[in-house]
Amino acid sequence: MMKTLFLQPPSFEGFDGGAGSRYQAKREIKSFWYPTWLAQPAALIPGSRLIDAPPQRITMEPILADVKNRDLVIMHTSTPSFPSDIEVAKMLKSTNPNIKIGMVGAKVAVQPQESLEKSDVIDFVARNEFDFTLKEVAEGKDFKDIDGISWRDLNGKITHNKDRAIIENMDTLSFVTEVYKRDLRIEDYFIGYLKHPYLSLYTGRGCKSHCTFCLWPQTVGGHRYRTRSPEHVAAEIRLAMQYFPQVKEYFFDDDTFTDDLPRAEAIAKELGKLGVTWSCNAKANVPRNTLKVLKDNGLRLLLVGYESGNQQILHNIKKGMRIEVAREFTKNCHELGIKIHGTFILGLPGETKETIQETIKFATEINPHTLQVSLAAPYPGTFLYKQALDNGWLDKNNAELIDEHGVQIAPLHYPHLSHTEIFDSVETFYKKFYFRAPKIASIVGEMITSPQMMKRRLREGVEFFQFLRDRHITQK
Repeated sequence: MMKTLFLQPPSFEGFDGGAGSRYQAKREIKSFWYPTWLAQPAALIPGSRLIDAPPQRITMEPILADVKNRDLVIMHTSTPSFPSDIEVAKMLKSTNPNIKIGMVGAKVAVQPQESLEKSDVIDFVARNEFDFTLKEVAEGKDFKDIDGISWRDLNGKITHNKDRAIIENMDTLSFVTEVYKRDLRIEDYFIGYLKHPYLSLYTGRGCKSHCTFCLWPQTVGGHRYRTRSPEHVAAEIRLAMQYFPQVKEYFFDDDTFTDDLPRAEAIAKELGKLGVTWSCNAKANVPRNTLKVLKDNGLRLLLVGYESGNQQILHNIKKGMRIEVAREFTKNCHELGIKIHGTFILGLPGETKETIQETIKFATEINPHTLQVSLAAPYPGTFLYKQALDNGWLDKNNAELIDEHGVQIAPLHYPHLSHTEIFDSVETFYKKFYFRAPKIASIVGEMITSPQMMKRRLREGVEFFQFLRDRHITQK
């Protein structure tokens, strides 16, 4: 077995580029997702190590010291971080010319040829779902016999092997909590709307929805929701409770945990027996009776992608959601005591100055507990990326998704709506949502009843205003 290092490389200060991160960029409030997509194959390879440099604040010096004794390095990369990840790979190869370097992630999954052509320090990329692909690489199997990789031979020729069959029995995957325990410090991972410390993992892969902007289903996970059994999930949570008694909340990072309602209820009932607090991603169409089952068995919060308050935009992005259904769902959550972190995207196809205001109005009316406002990001491999190129909304030669400081920028523009107008509307959205009297009163009420919440909200407030200041300076 090759001595294998799984690496999330150092990047911009405060940059969350982990494989669990939906938008690889700096956050409004500093946050770090678990590198679950790296931990999963690491759990299959005895003697491996996972270094997640950004949240651990690890510099290149200890990484270079480690790589001297490695045979194989697997790096997770993304479209925004790829140029800097190449520079890291060059440093690794310079330190140990004999190591093999492979890259994984949506970027290399959809652009394997282009990625390998960028630098000869990359020996191979693993496309799509890569867990058992990497296991075979680490076992020393000849590259030509490994499904799912694109690789460079000794003469520099690039070859694309056939695709690997997707995993049907998700229970065959090892528990990521073993790697978390071995290599990570869970207190390093923080998400503003989750209790701290939290622990995140997947109970399944794939998403039934076909949202045009969404990266993972279109590049790695697919549109079939392949799941672990409720018993398998409960067993890992029991193990995690032993390893990490300090955890205050478990988060299931499946694209849409509620895609399979009977299974969601079955898992909830298993978690209810364990007495844990948990949260998950959900679509805004879960019926009230299911919401009640989930809430009665420990559900605290749902992360919900509303995206827009304009029905035509939801049609344009193939969201498969009706505004009135989302309203009813949100009302039910409020009545049942389920918190919502609502996510919205500005700059999607069909966006105008008027629809931006409509979305802001919608958000204030449904009033999620917290929200996140992102800029439409056309990642390569998505329908939105192709649509933007075809319609002239995106200049391929200037399609960066972040600026030189790691802050997300607005790459899309329309004849009636400029980059700057879309970018500035994010700040407007936040101010109009959070600076309302009812929302301020709610936040103050939380702070009064909980000293811990007061400390947390004050820190979030400072970070939020620093972010607004920095993004204003760098954009202008």
